[in-house]
Amino acid sequence: MTLDAIDKKLLILLQTDSKKTTKELSLKLNLSVTAVYERIKKLEREGIISKYVALVDKSKVERGFVVFCHLKLVQHTKEFLTRFENEVVQLQEVLECHHVSGDYDYILKVLVKDMEAYREFLVTKLTTLQHIGSTQSTFMISEVKNTTVIGF
Repeated sequence: MTLDAIDKKLLILLQTDSKKTTKELSLKLNLSVTAVYERIKKLEREGIISKYVALVDKSKVERGFVVFCHLKLVQHTKEFLTRFENEVVQLQEVLECHHVSGDYDYILKVLVKDMEAYREFLVTKLTTLQHIGSTQSTFMISEVKNTTVIGF
């Protein structure tokens, strides 16, 4: 699907605040409510809009300690990769897991309460996963930019 200028503007508005009504969106886009509704439904059908979520302030739910954990597996066989990925997605502390190129195989974004909670996570959960060769943890000092809005 090719996105026109109105689709792009609509997507930015929805990414900024998905609770806006179709009436509010129609006023910003200078379209009818029906036209906005139809565009949203088409974007959903095409899979461009995959879901709607509530964004939670991590510090207000005691998950403000952010760690980027770089991880190497002992081997790169399909079996090891698949097993690791199936296990890591089950860990609630892991917000993101990316298979990457370079010195490490994966980078995990881990949210916990504090250093003690991270140590507990590392010792009782992460290092118990099979096929992990090594890890390196990097702790967030401050968040400079964090957005969920994809610009066009």
